Amino acid sequence: MSKKKVLFLCTGNSCRSQMAEGFVNHDLSKKWKAYSAGTRPSGYVHPMAIEAMAEMGIDISHNKSKSTDEFRKKKLDLVITVCDNAAEDCPVWLGNGQVVHISFPDPAEATGTDEEKMEVFRSVRDDIRRRIVYYLANGVVLVPGFPG
Repeated sequence: MSKKKVLFLCTGNSCRSQMAEGFVNHDLSKKWKAYSAGTRPSGYVHPMAIEAMAEMGIDISHNKSKSTDEFRKKKLDLVITVCDNAAEDCPVWLGNGQVVHISFPDPAEATGTDEEKMEVFRSVRDDIRRRIVYYLANGVVLVPGFPG
């Protein structure tokens, strides 16, 4: 049985979509192959996203920020937009795959000390793992604050 393919779509492809890709390729690698891309790729993966994932034992330091153009012709089973900007920028996915929107706040917009910013990255990271992995395993979108 071949793996299903999921693309996580965000604006900059530097934080949320990268973390989602990392979790799926780590936690659900027997059934899913994950990719990520941005409608306006930043050109880098945010260092705090890399650090937050490393705390979970997942290395995304080798990941690259990619454009959605790289995936337009790829056969995908599912496209998940993970930020409101991506849903607005790309309301119609022109490639293959069913589109689902599961929104997360942008941790790159966090303010305060480096430790306060890391707490925001950790919170978003944990929510991504809980909601994305649950959705791909069960086909149900958990809303923020819903136990799961």
